[in-house]
Amino acid sequence: MTTHKHMASAAEVAKLAGVSRSAVSRTFTPGSSVSQRTRKKVMMAAEALDYHVNHLARGLSKAESRPVCILGANLNSPFQARLLDILTQQLQQNGRAVMVINTAGGDESSDAALKQTLNYRAAATIVLTGTPHSSLIETCIQSGQQVILVNRAGQFTGAEHITLDYSSAMCSAHHTLQQAGCRRLAVISSTIRSPSLLTREKLFMQAAEQAEQPCELLRAGPTRYETGCQAARQLMAQHMRPDGIFCVTDLIACGFIDTVRHEFGLNIPEDLCVIGFDNIEQAGWLGYQLTTYEQPLQDMVDAILERLQPSQEENRDLKISVFHAKPIWRKTVRKR
Repeated sequence: MTTHKHMASAAEVAKLAGVSRSAVSRTFTPGSSVSQRTRKKVMMAAEALDYHVNHLARGLSKAESRPVCILGANLNSPFQARLLDILTQQLQQNGRAVMVINTAGGDESSDAALKQTLNYRAAATIVLTGTPHSSLIETCIQSGQQVILVNRAGQFTGAEHITLDYSSAMCSAHHTLQQAGCRRLAVISSTIRSPSLLTREKLFMQAAEQAEQPCELLRAGPTRYETGCQAARQLMAQHMRPDGIFCVTDLIACGFIDTVRHEFGLNIPEDLCVIGFDNIEQAGWLGYQLTTYEQPLQDMVDAILERLQPSQEENRDLKISVFHAKPIWRKTVRKR
């Protein structure tokens, strides 16, 4: 039979120490006045009972002490996992409790989880790039909660934004393929149609149109490795194959590269050039050496942490932080 250990309360500590409940509270509150004799009695009682302060309940009146909610989908993808890893580590190092809601479970379960964060009075909700439903974000905003959106610029008044300069990045990606001698281009995107992916495909297509260069858009499936494989089979079966490929994520690019090499016997970059986006760990593996664009995750997380500081409250409305996606040159684009 399993027994559950009782969690000692402050009242029990006070009783064992022979002091008041308020004396226990003052003992565990930095800067509060309490005699050395009382402090010693309380600490001895707390150690005997294995008592721990309930920081969640204690901090509900202070925004900087309340939990931070992270809302996101596709959290198992390499990019999202890396962003979540950096963000949660930094939040925890700053003494913030973190509540993660995975919206991949559907709107109903996500809505129930989100209501929990509101009941716990989460200080802020950080919405990761991806496809959390708009209604969930609106719920956070309407509740008066601080909302920080990652790569969803242009959406939702009353929220703060952390985003990239996609226009410069997409013009650079197109120019790179053009300089490599590519004449027939294709964009491989995702049926997920998240705000950041739609922006990438739209701006790349615009750059190609301005250069009067043929460019095909193909959404072969969700944002997965297998989508790159399927896109390769479709594009390589055409009579006029593209010779320059922009993939809206590195994960899609990896699937595309493996398929054109192993199923069609093509060489990269000699036969065709490929560019990805995100600079996930796999992009640098020897089997890919993918030319891509890197999102400066640490800088973006630092900006999020700055937004969570109480001193920033006066400047929150409509505040947008825009970062530059750095090109990472590897071996999937020809040199001219």
